[in-house]
Amino acid sequence: MSTVFPPEFAALEPFADWAVPTETARYAKRIASTMDELDAFYAVAFPLLKSGTAYLEHVSMEGISEEDKHLLWLFCALVTVAFPVEAWRQPRVPDTGAASIDAVFEPAV
Repeated sequence: MSTVFPPEFAALEPFADWAVPTETARYAKRIASTMDELDAFYAVAFPLLKSGTAYLEHVSMEGISEEDKHLLWLFCALVTVAFPVEAWRQPRVPDTGAASIDAVFEPAV
């Protein structure tokens, strides 16, 4: 069985579909998700954020492995879902209708 993340983060494997490389894709996934899905992802990923950050601080971006890249992307997705889970209790920003902001440039990782 192949894994997406480093072994220390095996608990995140059920959420591998959150490890997407762009802000636009992460936002689209958030909007397409239910609050139950966002809550489930957040409940598993948030407790691992501190150890994940410590782990990634020792990873060189030059020659980064696919597993480490996926872990980085997953924690970027966690940031994308934090406000909907912690404050808004809905995937969309309240009172914004169909408005959106698109990133023009993104880090190349």
